[in-house]
Amino acid sequence: MADQDQNSQQDNAASQEPSFGLQRTYVKDLSLEMPNAPQIFLEQEAPSVEVSINVGGQRLADTVFECSVTGTVTTRIDDKVLYLVEATQAGIFEAANIPEEQLDPLLGIVCPTMLYPYLRASIADAINRTSLPPVHLAEVNFQNLYEQRMEQLAKEQGENNDSGLVLPPGVTRQ
Repeated sequence: MADQDQNSQQDNAASQEPSFGLQRTYVKDLSLEMPNAPQIFLEQEAPSVEVSINVGGQRLADTVFECSVTGTVTTRIDDKVLYLVEATQAGIFEAANIPEEQLDPLLGIVCPTMLYPYLRASIADAINRTSLPPVHLAEVNFQNLYEQRMEQLAKEQGENNDSGLVLPPGVTRQ
């Protein structure tokens, strides 16, 4: 009987341990546009490149979350778009028994950091299909982006944000 109680206590303690894991990663959206082809191929000038990165996510279940990272690469020659690539890489993460104050940074820093290499590969592959020189996305410091978003939210909402989980702009709560 004592062994059963001890095993029950160990099982109960193990079920309360924090756990985190990536369950699945997938391309949620991928778009490539070359609106000025084929005439743009005759241009000799080097294109300018603009890159933007956004993070989003939503709660799917009590301990299951979707996180997404969207990258947009726009290249232009003068005012003409050479190509525009936009990709959203998403992942389903399980986060159980994580303290509430650690959950938001986990979803805003760790999850995007894990997804970003997949996003970079998807964008590089799409650009490769244009037959134009590749653009390789630089590393991103998601902790810095997260801290900037939190500062921006604090300014917009004031310091009394007690709504619980704070996710980046564009994120839906369910």
